[in-house]
Amino acid sequence: MRCALLFLSVAMVFASCGDTPSGPSSGPSSSNARPRVAVIPKGTTHVFWKSVEAGARATGDELGIEVVWKGPLQENDRAQQIQLVQQFVSDEIDGLALAPLDHAALGPVVALARSKNIPVVIFDSNLDGQPGVDFASFIATDNRAAGQLAGEHLAKLMGGKGQAVMLRYVVGSASTDARESGCAASLAAAGITLSVDNRYAGPTAGEAKTTALNMIDALREAGGLFCSNESATNGMLLALEQMGLSGKLRFVGFDASPPLVNALREGRLDALVVQDPRKMGELSVRALARRLANETVEPQIDTGAVLVTRENMDQPEIAALLR
Repeated sequence: MRCALLFLSVAMVFASCGDTPSGPSSGPSSSNARPRVAVIPKGTTHVFWKSVEAGARATGDELGIEVVWKGPLQENDRAQQIQLVQQFVSDEIDGLALAPLDHAALGPVVALARSKNIPVVIFDSNLDGQPGVDFASFIATDNRAAGQLAGEHLAKLMGGKGQAVMLRYVVGSASTDARESGCAASLAAAGITLSVDNRYAGPTAGEAKTTALNMIDALREAGGLFCSNESATNGMLLALEQMGLSGKLRFVGFDASPPLVNALREGRLDALVVQDPRKMGELSVRALARRLANETVEPQIDTGAVLVTRENMDQPEIAALLR
């Protein structure tokens, strides 16, 4: 009888151990847990990225997906962004949405994620490879078309003559490269000469201001200028004010933030080409959700861009993009 009782108690201990939950796992989500997806932007300080985050998180809440938002502190820190992707791959995240800082350098870690059967969506800025093959989908503005829109408007403001200055963003950024080439093509087609087209703003408004101040002679001779992202546009505005040139050149910038919207309203900017970053975050998470459900995802999705001027900035559909 004692042997029987002892055997029964040992069996109960082993059964109890087998049923005890092991606690939260860093691996793929179980059928009873929310899927975890990582969204990695180029940086986390610009207003643009905060809007992407808002769209991603709202969609995650709607779909029952945990969104982990983490990006480099500086928008030129390729090494940190690569490290973040590697970390999430090691943690066996369920899905990954990435805005690559460099169209080539992030390729190997995205391939690593795919080798672990982690679906990857690329957003905002392209990655070398074929959407739908090398990654699930590319979700972004048609940046070359957006740059052409900026160039056409700047050429019109300049009356199709004179010299313009272009302040580029950073080397290796596919999205801004496309905007810059699109703008340059439109300006050339309209007969506008780019007196400066090889200067880079860097990742912050402060660095952009310093670069712009070192271009003072070219800016004094120019009739117009184009900046290809939020921080470059903001830095150029600060430099023009310090140089006494604010409002004296035709100026088309890119993206929206409170300082840029105020500058547009006050006449220190003539136009902004504005994207829909909240939609970009939303569609990135939706695409990952579809892939996790083994559903088909469009290989490329254009989130759109519009030209905003003082004349149309208060129209409801435009004003919504400026908030």
